[in-house]
Amino acid sequence: MKHPLVSSLYLALALAAPAMAQDQPASELVPPTSASQYTAEQLDQVLAGDWRSAANRARDAYRHPKDTLDFFGLQPDQTVIEITPGGGWYSEILAPLLRDNGHYVAAEKRPASDGEARSDDSALRRKFAADPAHYGKAAIVAFDPQAPVLGEPGSADLVLTFRNVHNWVMADTAPAMFKAFFAVLRPGGVLGVVDHRAADGATLDQVKASGYLPTAYVKKLATDAGFVLDGESEVNANPKDTRDYPKGVWTLPPTLTLGEQDRAKYQAIGESDRMTLRFVKPAAARH
Repeated sequence: MKHPLVSSLYLALALAAPAMAQDQPASELVPPTSASQYTAEQLDQVLAGDWRSAANRARDAYRHPKDTLDFFGLQPDQTVIEITPGGGWYSEILAPLLRDNGHYVAAEKRPASDGEARSDDSALRRKFAADPAHYGKAAIVAFDPQAPVLGEPGSADLVLTFRNVHNWVMADTAPAMFKAFFAVLRPGGVLGVVDHRAADGATLDQVKASGYLPTAYVKKLATDAGFVLDGESEVNANPKDTRDYPKGVWTLPPTLTLGEQDRAKYQAIGESDRMTLRFVKPAAARH
């Protein structure tokens, strides 16, 4: 279902800005068969885009963006809100893919005070401003985590959050965030959640400080807000993750909190084992 805010242009993304055209040839995405469909080839071209940093592309092996976005049902004519994108790992994929037919919104936490550092927020704004060819139509909105409002009620087709829920749980703001997701989504809209997965049988009290979360707890946060579980995927699973590290999940890549201590060991494990959950706002639901 196409949102009113979404343009009806065909998806044709220039991979190089016009000002650079004389120095390097521009390549374009193959136009979709319709404004509401994209092909695996188009997504592959975005994933290979030279605007993505080499470090970010290297993490595709752990974050599986192609399969993850396919599982969440991403389409290029959607209004998509990504919650706290940080430095913009997924922004580098979503904003270009949605640029011409859809609408990408990055929702950032509003600073608690005027003096609070805004490094991630500022970095994302600088990233968008420096490359209008790919991010020129992306939007950034700020929200108060204590009383979050992410946009007009029913204005989004898809809300995505990657590795954020554990932070909200530690800050006691998770229920409010899930209610905000429900409010901003249209009836039938989708919430996609990826986060660090605790071992089966672990309780929240046992793992809360480690950065891992029980899957059942995350499901309850969503269903308590009104969502219905629509699917779960093992695409971001990592059976090498034993979850028993000195500094919790941050011991593993990409953070590697211990620095050089046992670095090769943790790099061999890779990034964390993650739950990947898809929820739907019931079609008959009100905002």
